[in-house]
Amino acid sequence: MKNLLFLGCLLLLVSAYSISKTHISKAKIETLSKKAVSKSFYDFKMKDLNGAEVDFSTFKGKRIMVVNVASKCGYTKQYEALQKLYSEHGDKLVILGFPANNFGGQEPGSNDEIKSFCSENYGVTFPMFEKVSVKGFDKHPIYRWLSDAELNGWNNEEPSWNFCKYILNEEGELIKFFPSKVEPLDQEILDIINA
Repeated sequence: MKNLLFLGCLLLLVSAYSISKTHISKAKIETLSKKAVSKSFYDFKMKDLNGAEVDFSTFKGKRIMVVNVASKCGYTKQYEALQKLYSEHGDKLVILGFPANNFGGQEPGSNDEIKSFCSENYGVTFPMFEKVSVKGFDKHPIYRWLSDAELNGWNNEEPSWNFCKYILNEEGELIKFFPSKVEPLDQEILDIINA
């Protein structure tokens, strides 16, 4: 009987130890995951819709607008205004489009289909990147950086729908977030670009 009691206590101790090690491991994984995310916007490198790697350090010295886009959304018509903004202010602003299928399945296409859609329907010439996730467990590191104040300095807001806009200054610092309903040619956005 004593042996059974001793064995039971031993099993309890081993289980408690295993659980505590698992908890520590999860905490370590979360810490390592945050460290793995780039600390500067310019540290990112991503593939565009053509499969070419783009080094974000090439955007230094310009204001940057990051937009999560979708082809079958009520806001899809904003592509036209984004292209106009890019055409008129491309000397001081770069727009980076990130197709995402996080909201209502409104970006179901492949990278090639998205590229064709943007080109044929809106004449998009601003940089467009491969499809990513902008929220949830599989959120892409670029969107983790944009929506985590510990990484970007102040903002915790992640996209609530397609066509949310993040604006960075010429030093790669996040300075403003706009929800989907704010049009690309809104006066507040124009004031930031022309400041």
